[in-house]
Amino acid sequence: MQDIIQGLHPLERKIIPFLKNTMLFQELLEQTKMQEAEVMRALQWMENKELLKIKTETKETITFGDLGKKYSREGLPERRLLEQLKKKTLTIQEIKLEDAEKNIAIGELKKKAAISLGKEIEITEQGKKLLEKEFPEEKFLKSLPKEPKSLSEEEKRTFESLKKRKDIIQINIEKTRTITLTELGKKLLKEKIDVNLLETLSHDLLKTGKWQGKKFRKYDVKINVPKIYGGRRQPYMEFLNKIKVQLVQLGFKEMSGPLIETEFYNFDVLFQPQDHPARTWTDTYHLKYPTQGKLPNDLVVNRVKNVHQDGGRTGSTGWGYKWDPKIAMQLMPRAHATAVSARQMVKGIENPCKYFTISRVYRPDVLDATHLIEFNQLDGFVTDKSISFRTLLGMLKLFAIEIAGAEEVKFFADYYPFTEPSVQISAKHPQLGWVELGGAGIFRPEITETLNIETPVMAWGLGIDRLAMFKLGIKDIRYLFSQDLKWLREPRIV
Repeated sequence: MQDIIQGLHPLERKIIPFLKNTMLFQELLEQTKMQEAEVMRALQWMENKELLKIKTETKETITFGDLGKKYSREGLPERRLLEQLKKKTLTIQEIKLEDAEKNIAIGELKKKAAISLGKEIEITEQGKKLLEKEFPEEKFLKSLPKEPKSLSEEEKRTFESLKKRKDIIQINIEKTRTITLTELGKKLLKEKIDVNLLETLSHDLLKTGKWQGKKFRKYDVKINVPKIYGGRRQPYMEFLNKIKVQLVQLGFKEMSGPLIETEFYNFDVLFQPQDHPARTWTDTYHLKYPTQGKLPNDLVVNRVKNVHQDGGRTGSTGWGYKWDPKIAMQLMPRAHATAVSARQMVKGIENPCKYFTISRVYRPDVLDATHLIEFNQLDGFVTDKSISFRTLLGMLKLFAIEIAGAEEVKFFADYYPFTEPSVQISAKHPQLGWVELGGAGIFRPEITETLNIETPVMAWGLGIDRLAMFKLGIKDIRYLFSQDLKWLREPRIV
């Protein structure tokens, strides 16, 4: 018993003098004049020590809402409407009810075939019969208050109908807590309890030596305490940062570009023709204001123009149309992170080199478990004399297995205007099956030779959000941006 006494919290010591063998929580709250949370906390601690038991009984009562009180005095809107229609037909504007009541009354009476609707509203024979007797809703309101468990089958149907209507009825929940002392608790009341035990060992007590001879409260290190969650990075951001570190360790340089890009870098540098369907409003967003940005120096612009029109100096036939600089100047939220690669190549690169970017991109799409409108892409390129398409496949497989944790990977032949050959990579998700991760290929000579790059360049654009789905074990891509605290707090290795 002494161990229990020495371990009592100050809040427990405060309520002990007011405890009885059996009493109501409300009674204890009034007598102690303490906060409800303080009394409840003290009681729960004492229940953990098996000094008392708390029994909670919940009573639910159906009572009037604000409108229910009004309707019990004035009658339901549907009855008042029928009484008006009994005298003459009315237009909606002539009905003497509040606007919200008009809509409800008309809807309820239409369901009961009590009115007919035309240019004017007219009461039917069924409506006249309804008016002569008491509505089930009126009968139910007169019977209040009552408990939900006491309702008959007919009353349950009426109750469910009234619940759908705002503020007519409400459910009051009343909790009654009864405190009963255990035998151990009864013994505790007979003990002398020191209220002057010290809680903490302060600097002053140590410095002055006054701690000597004092009694300190005994702490129970086994008792359950609230879990404290320290600050941590959002799981998806943690995943992205780790990928960046891994790529830098592999010798990649990070590149960056503006979020709002010109079509020149998003499409034209990448040899995507100006009449390509992917450049229309169905596949990309455009800015309302300002609508146009600036192009780079004339030398680069003319080379891109020539390669589109007739192949320029690359030996290609080009796309065979008149290239328009005004289209190239149009501003848009970038549609793919390859726009960052295009900007980097225009700026100039070392050879050999390895570049990457994790960039936000925007595309009109339908939201579902694997698609977002705003998402991230892991984009990059490598140039070296020794690289080949086989090198690219090996690197893509490494990304899917080592970075995402995928176990099965497949490659499919694909088409992109800026790479040849091109490939799509998919990985098998445990719940969603095969999921496309992105596309890749070898940049076409129309791109590299136009930008004075003489060696092969392998490039890729991966949906890194989908890679994260594998690594973080989620089956809905929208969960990456979830505000679910439980998911955010759970530790996970990425």
